[in-house]
Amino acid sequence: MSEKDMFLPRPRDSHDERLIRNVRPPGWVNPTPRDSYNLIVIGAGTAGLISALGAAGLGATVAVLEERLIGGDCLNFGCVPSKSLLSSARAVSVVRDASDFGVQLPPGDISVDFPAVMERMRRLRADISNRDSVTRLSEAGIDVFLGSGEFTGPNRIRVGDEELRFKRAVIAVGATSNPVLIPQLQECDCLTNETLFSLTDLPPRLGIIGAGRVGCEMAQAFRRFGSKVYLFESSPRILGEEDIDAAQTVQDRLVEEGVVLFLDTRVERVSSKRSEKIVEVGKGDAQQEVIVDEVLVAVGRVPLVDGLGLERAGVAYSKISGVEVNEYLQTSNSRIYAAGDVCSKYKFTHMADAAARIVLQNALFKGSKKASTLTVPWCVYTDPEIAQVGLTESQARNRGIEFETFLSELSEVDRAVLDDRVDGFVKIHVKKGSDRILGATIVAKNAGNMISEITLAIVEGIGLRKLADVIRPYPTESEAIGRAGDLCNKKRLTPLIRGLLSRWLNWSG
Repeated sequence: MSEKDMFLPRPRDSHDERLIRNVRPPGWVNPTPRDSYNLIVIGAGTAGLISALGAAGLGATVAVLEERLIGGDCLNFGCVPSKSLLSSARAVSVVRDASDFGVQLPPGDISVDFPAVMERMRRLRADISNRDSVTRLSEAGIDVFLGSGEFTGPNRIRVGDEELRFKRAVIAVGATSNPVLIPQLQECDCLTNETLFSLTDLPPRLGIIGAGRVGCEMAQAFRRFGSKVYLFESSPRILGEEDIDAAQTVQDRLVEEGVVLFLDTRVERVSSKRSEKIVEVGKGDAQQEVIVDEVLVAVGRVPLVDGLGLERAGVAYSKISGVEVNEYLQTSNSRIYAAGDVCSKYKFTHMADAAARIVLQNALFKGSKKASTLTVPWCVYTDPEIAQVGLTESQARNRGIEFETFLSELSEVDRAVLDDRVDGFVKIHVKKGSDRILGATIVAKNAGNMISEITLAIVEGIGLRKLADVIRPYPTESEAIGRAGDLCNKKRLTPLIRGLLSRWLNWSG
């Protein structure tokens, strides 16, 4: 298998070499298979690792098969490297805005050492890779097979020249970048999340196709690093899956920082000319060419179902939605389960983790835990962040649910004012006539950290009025949640109740 096919990271400095030793050790020899395994896990990303380590910790005999890199996308090409870049980009923003806080810097432009930014990312990724290493799996008693796995029957799978038998199996192979049907795109050597983090030089001009979570995060980061960024989106707005007010707040910030948006725009062709790339776009009858140095394709992900031999295993699947599972994450083959991006509409690392825990209960102990009962939050790590849990306003309306919304603006929260970060809000939806929380959206500097309080409230059935009673440290942005609770309580004070209270106070005085 070639280096390219194995998705080995570049530029192969000492940090990358350390990463590779952990997640795909050179010269690794697959073990001799056991007669049968209690559990075989195909794919060693988040869902696969949680499944394998959890089962081994319970005393099961476990084998893990991984074609690419242990740790999956999250460690190697996703959450870990991208959030390192976002941390560096935030540092740039803080320094550039320092004068607003009375901090004077030497005259001249702030310079970004992009190679140093990327070197930091590679160093931190290698540090974290110890947790997902082949050594850790082996020390836990797990047999690690590096190579592609292919089902040969309902309880058998082949890797290399070996055929392994299992009592239960988990498909956790994840997803990959969505192929885009744009003429000449494949010939232009465009970037994806699997190649973006191999950059060593900052592209002076970067085009990004797709204004979803990844597209917006990277657009803001690279703009702060100094790239001229063009963000192309076929929809009328960015972040189409998010709350419309939240998306607008981030859109305004991106424009303010200099990202050039092409919304409601078709990317019709991408071609190369010497070292440049030409993005041809159309909007209505108008046509335009945008010349850039690199193009990042960020238009979603598709499940990795090809080449697994799922037909021979009796596992139903779709190339669009992935492996078909029931509420218990069981496939059409009762011996085989699936978890993570290969079967879930929620393509998040934390969802893969939660799904793997359900699989462990159901596959090994005949449990009946349902994935449909999970309350799943998510976050867009732009600046400000967007965090969401439960239903948005549009989702509630589409389901015919009557609801009320309580909005707390960060401009009314002292900590946000002191930090000069007032472009945000907490929006909480409750079932009409009650305080039962249906969903919430937070836009704030640390929205991802704040959303867990509301997630816990939904899971435990704690109403919004109770959240008003929580004592929070002052001053913190989380006060906005309490303010939303106060608004809910004030809603109860109808004119009739106010009149009765007034009479009582006058009488008792």
